[in-house]
Amino acid sequence: MPYTRHGRQKELLPVPYYHVIFTLPHELRAFARRNQQKVYGLLIKSAAGSILKLTGDPRYVGGRVGVMAVLHIWGSNLSYHLHVHCLVTGGGLSSDGHTWMPARENYLVPVRALSRLFRGSFLDSIRRQFKDIDLPKSIRQKEWVVYCKPAVQGTRTVLNYLARYIHRVAITNSRIISADNGKVTFRYKGSRGDKTRTMTVSAQEFIRRFLQHVLPAGVHKVRYYGLWSSSNRKKLLEVRQILTTQPIRMISRYESKKILMRRYLSHQNPDNVPHCQKGTLIWIGRLLRRGRASTMRRKPAHY
Repeated sequence: MPYTRHGRQKELLPVPYYHVIFTLPHELRAFARRNQQKVYGLLIKSAAGSILKLTGDPRYVGGRVGVMAVLHIWGSNLSYHLHVHCLVTGGGLSSDGHTWMPARENYLVPVRALSRLFRGSFLDSIRRQFKDIDLPKSIRQKEWVVYCKPAVQGTRTVLNYLARYIHRVAITNSRIISADNGKVTFRYKGSRGDKTRTMTVSAQEFIRRFLQHVLPAGVHKVRYYGLWSSSNRKKLLEVRQILTTQPIRMISRYESKKILMRRYLSHQNPDNVPHCQKGTLIWIGRLLRRGRASTMRRKPAHY
């Protein structure tokens, strides 16, 4: 499905959204650059698949969300910085296709679990595609950087932000200060994006940095999954109808425990214990965690 910013805006559902970023560790960047046509697709698929799997868990969302994944391969200083941006609906469609399951307030899924799921999915895909690959053991042991936050600045703002990476090249002419005497000077932002700096490199190095961000033929920057996949276009219309009749609001953290437990039980046999599926469960209530005991020590009594 070709990307058009206005076309995507028309398909936005009237629900909150989340912006999720998956970053490939620097130890794998050289390997990814040598195998761009295969690795880029696997990277996007692993990122989106991890979101779909974890949000499908009734402990979190319990429904099928919509995911738009955008590949981004450069940093502001034209370095090779491979990561995937995802725009995710703050809720999903239930398995029966008749109920919208909203995400909790300011919370989609646990980021650490999402990071580890993404790491395992991508590395397993790489091993299947490249039989003789020898990856460092530390890759499976270190935590991969995954960032998730609500699109509080507005969904259209995030969509426009992603569109800039889709329709432009690694650097614009306005950022190039000078190009003479075999050197190129250009502006870039620091790692935190809070300060503009300048960098001067040789013309050859500038060309090398720029060309490494030209995608091979056949590689797609944008892919759609879940409710936004091309196979779910009709289902997306049904979701819109559901949302017009069902009031949408985020679940507060005070409501979430009861609601998520009901979701969990609805995915199990209600007559069985959820964890072992044996015996008979009679649901009475949930015991809340007690507050921590005071850490102050009492003075010993003297007799």
